[in-house]
Amino acid sequence: MKLMFASDIHGSAYYCDKIKEIYKKEKSDKLILLGDLLYHGPRNDLPKEYKPKKVIEILNSMKEEILCVRGNCDCEVDQMVLDFPILADYIFLCLDNKGVLITHGHKYNKQNLPPLKKGDILIHGHTHIQAFETYDDYIYINPGSVSIPKNGNENSYMTYSGKTFKIKNLDMKTINEFSI
Repeated sequence: MKLMFASDIHGSAYYCDKIKEIYKKEKSDKLILLGDLLYHGPRNDLPKEYKPKKVIEILNSMKEEILCVRGNCDCEVDQMVLDFPILADYIFLCLDNKGVLITHGHKYNKQNLPPLKKGDILIHGHTHIQAFETYDDYIYINPGSVSIPKNGNENSYMTYSGKTFKIKNLDMKTINEFSI
């Protein structure tokens, strides 16, 4: 199974459309969205082609392909216009005998860990900063931001297949990778 992760679209029709195009090219089985889909948030500048209604249209056209968690900029009003669930605080998966907790990062993060077993993986967005970090008890991964990267990062997304996570830029070139 091949998974694709994208975080922090923030209402950018341009970057949402790029993610849809990349998703098809990657031939992934599911697109996991790490929240902050429609609204840009008060701390961020408007992203390129800020058109939340167009983002709604693009994402709804992929509703069978998407798993999603709630970001700090997502709310019940957003759920009313999106045809797939977006209000879960986290998703828990088992990948290659590893527990993987997927969340946005504003509630559960490195400073406020969710209950994890030794060796589990925590994946979240929110910071807009790419990361692969190994700790004594868990692994932390952040794919960065699709639309508003920070700390000099490129616009990015992540794939998982064959026991390997790869953070990639929007030209589908690998920036960093981590195998479990």
